[in-house]
Amino acid sequence: MADNPVQVDQGIIPRQIKGFVGFSNLPRQVHNKSIKKGFQFTVMVVGESGLGKSTLVNTLFNTAIFPSKEPKEPTAETPKTVEIQSITADIEENGVKLKLTVIDTPGFGDYVNNENSWQPILENIEARFDAYLEQENRVNRKRLIDTRVHACIYFIPPTGHCLRPIDIEFMSRLHHRVNLIPVIAKSDILSDDEIKQFKARILEDIAYNNIQIYQPPIYDNDDPETVQENKDIILSMPFCVVGSDKPFKIGNKTIRGRKYPWGVIEVDNPDHCDFIKLRQMLIRTHMEELKEYTNEVLYEKYRSQKLISSEVNNSADISNPLSQLDEERRKHELKMKKMEAEMKAVFDQKVHEKETKLKQSEDDVSIKIILIIL
Repeated sequence: MADNPVQVDQGIIPRQIKGFVGFSNLPRQVHNKSIKKGFQFTVMVVGESGLGKSTLVNTLFNTAIFPSKEPKEPTAETPKTVEIQSITADIEENGVKLKLTVIDTPGFGDYVNNENSWQPILENIEARFDAYLEQENRVNRKRLIDTRVHACIYFIPPTGHCLRPIDIEFMSRLHHRVNLIPVIAKSDILSDDEIKQFKARILEDIAYNNIQIYQPPIYDNDDPETVQENKDIILSMPFCVVGSDKPFKIGNKTIRGRKYPWGVIEVDNPDHCDFIKLRQMLIRTHMEELKEYTNEVLYEKYRSQKLISSEVNNSADISNPLSQLDEERRKHELKMKKMEAEMKAVFDQKVHEKETKLKQSEDDVSIKIILIIL
């Protein structure tokens, strides 16, 4: 039986169903829903002052997220701990909306004594996990606000030697809580040979200290182009980056980069630095992978540890035999005291009733004696 013809208004093109059933259109539904809902992403930048963290973030997203910093006058009061600053910006590109949150950590590595400088950063990441866990435990979970850190860009100074103790300590403490992405800041001061040797030393230190950095996953069903792109990204880590959010012209060409007497470093030129590969991994191809790994691996691990520790603390007294005996003894004593109090109350009530009856009997006898005498 033929389908009835559908009248279509002029100017409206009906959508064609792909396939007989139509479930091949599910990706389109997910796409449309995602466009309406929008996306959110939280990235943390960690490194010493002067390594170009703000400039790199502005260059990555092509937006002035961090305002220009004015040089501060020296003061007698110097902060002693690492600060946590958060900036949120709404970005739109080709109709796609992104709510971007950038967490800066001014003060990290800037002091003479940097002992436990990683602690405020770790506490902030875990506090965001706790906030999300609290939302999951609520009765109404229709709208969960995800403030968890999805990626941490760690800036390594371009020393050209190896990782410093503070670098190793920081990454060792945080690699199980956040996706670590190490970058060599201001790599334009190093030559190509120095960068190659520096990368090799950094990777050796990372492997020796069992530090886990984020690497793009390679799936069996990926096309050859995607597999090759992921391999190039893995081979480029740690990324050597140069940031510059101020474009300038060279002839008829407008570029972003840095101009030196000996030449020009182009930010968007893959032959000059790894900025393109960092942006491609962080934004274009693996942003959802970073969020998924944060949710399914890092957060689930923290959540399991948190719930197990709370259960252990609640049942610590019960699991200890001596504590259990003391608890039972205490409950028995309370029960005996309660029974004793109830028995005493019953005894006092019976005594009071007996005394009342005796007094009434005495009064009756006295009245009878008086009547006989009269």
